[in-house]
Amino acid sequence: MNDRTNGAPKPGTDQEPAAAATPPIGGSRAQERIAALDTSSAATSARIEELEAQLAMAQSRVEEAEAGWQRARADFANLKRRHEEERADLAASASDRLLLRVLELADDFDLAVEHVPEDVRATAWVEGIGAIDRKLRALLEGEGIQPMGTAGEPFDPHTQQAISYEDDTSVPDGTVTRVLQRGYTVRDRVLRPALVAVARNDDSTTSPDND
Repeated sequence: MNDRTNGAPKPGTDQEPAAAATPPIGGSRAQERIAALDTSSAATSARIEELEAQLAMAQSRVEEAEAGWQRARADFANLKRRHEEERADLAASASDRLLLRVLELADDFDLAVEHVPEDVRATAWVEGIGAIDRKLRALLEGEGIQPMGTAGEPFDPHTQQAISYEDDTSVPDGTVTRVLQRGYTVRDRVLRPALVAVARNDDSTTSPDND
């Protein structure tokens, strides 16, 4: 009888079944992975550059918006200041017009007191007119209004208006000889210039000496 059955190896022999062949790692797959890594790195760099460009653009827009906001704020501040100045000017103009009307009343009191006849100066009626005049002067002073312009002082074109000239050699040329209408200041500015008469002479001209 034949001991070999179907070509199977006998027990105890050195013959073993052949192991399944393991496919070798091909170099092409590793290269593909390396290429994929390189491509990912390049894409990341490109993305970073794109984000940096977007950030720079956003910062530029923010700076432009901030500059525009600062200009708008400055324009608003200037507009507000001009509006306040215009409103103050209008209020001062309205106040000046009212004060000038009151000064016209004060002028009337000046004329009335100046032309009171001597024989009635001691009457109660004249004394009442004087009391009203004093109250009016106190009211004006309370509003910061002060009279200006007196005879004997040098003519000042900034606070006075010369409406006549008088030949007078007893005083220096340009001296105020008469105050025809009082001037007034309000809080250190001229509310109404004084109307005055001014002396005119020629002191520089002297007659020749007679030998």
